[in-house]
Amino acid sequence: MSFEIEFKSFVITIDQYLKDFNDSRLKPFLQEWPAASFKMRQTSPNQLPVLSYLSAAINAAHDDARHIIEMLISLSSKLTWGQTYMAADFGSQFLLRYGWTELIGLRGPIPSKRIACGFLLLGPDVEYPRHSHAAREIYVPMTEGALWQRGNHAWTGGAAGKPRQHASWEWHAMRTDSQPLLALYLWQDGDLVQKSRIEKISDHPLNG
Repeated sequence: MSFEIEFKSFVITIDQYLKDFNDSRLKPFLQEWPAASFKMRQTSPNQLPVLSYLSAAINAAHDDARHIIEMLISLSSKLTWGQTYMAADFGSQFLLRYGWTELIGLRGPIPSKRIACGFLLLGPDVEYPRHSHAAREIYVPMTEGALWQRGNHAWTGGAAGKPRQHASWEWHAMRTDSQPLLALYLWQDGDLVQKSRIEKISDHPLNG
């Protein structure tokens, strides 16, 4: 099977997966989802160290996500995996356990100026520090075990298969334990390729 056929099947499967939630928060993103006849752009495959944890995501996945993760594993070597940050931002160890791949957007195989959609992968025992961006965001965790922080609220567990929404410029963070985190992300509005603003100590309300 060619990459284009396999990839298109993958994106159609994700579209249906999101529609099955029947979640009003997802509707603005799904309204901008590319039509089934979408065209693809040429992208260059790129691999990252964090991909060594991708197969372990199956063990922490909820049942409805297993098929999607299996499809992602099958395509992973043909996708462009990237990193927004450098060692100066969060340290070199963070970069070994962090990466993302865009499926739809300004950089992914399916062009869109309206939304961005892809996957975030974090390895075990890592914290993605508090950050924010102009785009509205929804994460759909595909694996269990990660902790999430939104705004100034306490850390909470993020059940797999439960969409999590972040408003424009809302601080948020993620933390893993012994299992990796694989999450589907959706961005809309704002700069779809923006590097997130990283929280400084002075930004936190307890230090203001």
